[in-house]
Amino acid sequence: MTAPRIAPAPPEPLKYPFNDEAGLAIDPAYARARARTGLTRVQLPFGGPTWLVTRYEDVKLVLSDTRFSRQGALGPDEPRILAYVHRPDTLLNLDPPDHTRLRRVVARAFSQRRMERLRPQIETIATGLLDDLARHGGPVDVFEAVFRSMPTMVVCELLGADYADHTRFHRWGVIMGSTEGSEYTAEDIRRADAELREYLAALAERKREHPGEDLMTVLVQAEEGETPLTQADVVGLAWSVLLAGIGTTTNMMANAAYLLLTNPEHTRVLRADPESVDRAVEEMLRYTPFTVGSLFPRVALVDIELGGTLVRAGETVLPSLMSANRDETVFADADRLDFTREQNPHLAFSHGIHHCLGSQLARAQLQVMLRFLFERFPGLHLVAPDELPWRRGVTLRGPGALLVDW
Repeated sequence: MTAPRIAPAPPEPLKYPFNDEAGLAIDPAYARARARTGLTRVQLPFGGPTWLVTRYEDVKLVLSDTRFSRQGALGPDEPRILAYVHRPDTLLNLDPPDHTRLRRVVARAFSQRRMERLRPQIETIATGLLDDLARHGGPVDVFEAVFRSMPTMVVCELLGADYADHTRFHRWGVIMGSTEGSEYTAEDIRRADAELREYLAALAERKREHPGEDLMTVLVQAEEGETPLTQADVVGLAWSVLLAGIGTTTNMMANAAYLLLTNPEHTRVLRADPESVDRAVEEMLRYTPFTVGSLFPRVALVDIELGGTLVRAGETVLPSLMSANRDETVFADADRLDFTREQNPHLAFSHGIHHCLGSQLARAQLQVMLRFLFERFPGLHLVAPDELPWRRGVTLRGPGALLVDW
């Protein structure tokens, strides 16, 4: 057997993220990294240097192999884009057995049956928001009027939170999602985190006294179940659902709408065949970068050869989902948005034990909103597309507003 080819590390790590330009184009540096033998050494704004993993099969390996630990990478030296230091009390940051114990509880709230029950509510929410949009008339910012509101309403319904608090949810999410060069200080981030956790602890207390049919009730009732949760577990899990469920889905909707509004040939496909929306959503999930770079490194627990590089125990690796989704060895003509793509095993919702529990909920919202939006407003178009503002200083990548008319 031929020994694996071990590529030497570059003398200096590359600055990462590779760019912070407006738009949704992926930096060519990812394609160059996939083409070269070995991994790419990079330096993020915070923490130490790390190995960037860009090829599809290598990314899947990191996400599913127990020789890599997510929890072990946590701490002030964790390579990260965010100024916020991740805590070991959310599903995204845990390894088994703690991850297994918590995921088992939360999975009940995201069961197929519960998601099917939520879909009519999602359709009702979408219809109401689009009714409001029609009454308002254009031009209007559909990002603010619809895409920001819908995921918030859905998550509030799921979690049992009060939608009247939505402005606070958005403010906390923006502050904790801030990156280097944003207007927020480390103290702002710490305070926002503390305020959100205090809010969720109070919500948990209300659900103990007045249970409902929502996720927070499921969590607090699990405090005395077969696999009891602590108060910190309850708050940490709700924290993950609220922030990921609102900010990420809002951004997915905005990016998908932007793609459709700037690619009329794809919009015509959806209008001609509304049933094709499911496949279109999957392709946009694959094609679209939702963050400015990769967010969740792992640490190697043993020496391991990965993609032509020997990663030593204790070194971290950073799997890039957006790069894996453009791997030409898996996706033919990977840089083309193709709604007729038959095989689409994308990693937009990650892979392995950290595959997103809310993926079906996010899909349902995207499918419903995009179908309803373009059916209801066949003449929908961007106003002054060249002046579109793009988000800056946050991890989520996409437009900050979408001014439309019809």
